[in-house]
Amino acid sequence: MRKPLFQRLLTTLTLALVLLLNSCAVVNPVTGKKQLMVMSEQEEIALGASSNPQVLAEFGTYDDPKLQAFINEKGQEMAKVSHRPTLPFYFKIVDSDVVNAFALPGGYVYFTRGIMAHFNNEAEFAGVLGHEIGHVTGRHGALQQRSQIFSSIGLIGVLIAVPGAAQLIEPLSQGMQLLLLKNGRDHESQSDELGVQYSTKIGYDAKEMAGFFSTIDRLSGGPEGRVPNFLSTHPNPLDRFKRVGELAEAEQKKTNNFNLKVNRDSYLRMIDGIVYGPDPQQGYTENNVFYHPVLKFQFPVPADWQLQNSPQQVVMAPKDGKAAVIFNLATEKSLREAANNTITKDSLKLIDSQNLTVNGFPAVAMTAEQVSKTQQGTQTLRILIYVIQYDNMIYRFYGMAQAADFNAYNLSFQNTFKNFRELTDRSKINVFAERVKIKTVSRSATLAEALRSFGVPEKRLEEHAILNGMQQKETVTAGMLIKVVEKGSN
Repeated sequence: MRKPLFQRLLTTLTLALVLLLNSCAVVNPVTGKKQLMVMSEQEEIALGASSNPQVLAEFGTYDDPKLQAFINEKGQEMAKVSHRPTLPFYFKIVDSDVVNAFALPGGYVYFTRGIMAHFNNEAEFAGVLGHEIGHVTGRHGALQQRSQIFSSIGLIGVLIAVPGAAQLIEPLSQGMQLLLLKNGRDHESQSDELGVQYSTKIGYDAKEMAGFFSTIDRLSGGPEGRVPNFLSTHPNPLDRFKRVGELAEAEQKKTNNFNLKVNRDSYLRMIDGIVYGPDPQQGYTENNVFYHPVLKFQFPVPADWQLQNSPQQVVMAPKDGKAAVIFNLATEKSLREAANNTITKDSLKLIDSQNLTVNGFPAVAMTAEQVSKTQQGTQTLRILIYVIQYDNMIYRFYGMAQAADFNAYNLSFQNTFKNFRELTDRSKINVFAERVKIKTVSRSATLAEALRSFGVPEKRLEEHAILNGMQQKETVTAGMLIKVVEKGSN
């Protein structure tokens, strides 16, 4: 008797799926076990290579050849003792004050200047470096891609939650999308283990890596500021502190290697002068005004709106997420060309257009709409656009909201756009980033006492204690090096 058609189809599909799974199963270089993968090693490398320029465009490269050479030297040394020694690794410090390190598939590893400023010795750095290399060798990024594909979860494409606004905003690059794929606890725990192994192999004391998790915990606000374990994809920092300490001790016993490097003073001297916190020369907000000291312009920011500044664009949005303002630099050569392309490239319906001046600068003001179909029905996005020519450059403002909400935000849009003006105030132009300066303690004292002697104000003592990886009451001795944050200059 012949099988029913449905049953025969099911058998065929099952066989096809088995063949597919077998063809996509590869051995994980860390675990030695077969895993279902949707990309080969060459595809991993290609993905990282294509995303790298986008990541650098988003953050910028930190301008310190000495530090860049250091991370590359240590990274390449560690890569050679990893589970994927033939993979062409790439290491870079990016210009961000956020305390973070991350990796993309294919061997692309990035550290922020923010995390470099918070390390207090080479061993801490080496442990985190091994951790990030571990994400690559464990193919965690590629596995996350698999998870996304198989669960049909869409990637976040914009920075604000305005329905229909995605294609008007400089979209998150593929590289940035990859950064939003959070590693789960299992991947983080495995990378902690690999960080211990790899840093020990190149001669560093991995117990210092454990100590850095205390810094992470304090930066997150301690027990009150931490996300509960069950809500977080990352293990609790203090749990990691304990576990990594145990792993480091076990690794040292296993390898019978106890003569390991910390290199505190050499690391501190190397980061002397590193930029600390936001760099106002890249643009900053003060009293609800955004200033750009280099390009010499300013514009108001609506009260209580959140602002995110990047090399590509400035994004502002109210807390309710029902509107947004996007500010970016147009690439067109003429004002009219920029205005026309703004409408055509985003497939907008032009409602109104007029030529005007904004504080003496030629400009075009346009109102446009974009209609899109969603699961909830047809939605109309209304956009106020100002294209302004200033100092041989063309700048573009978008103010957008759903048509039903637009009038509620239109005055805020206009107040920002019409008050774009030249920045001439020298006190706003000559504003420079703070920098970490390395000081030598003159006598035995508590850390707090030593910091006060270098002019650190009382309200910033705890911040400095965290930066130094110490408690305020800890003793520092004569000749010891510590970090002090000072106002920088150009």
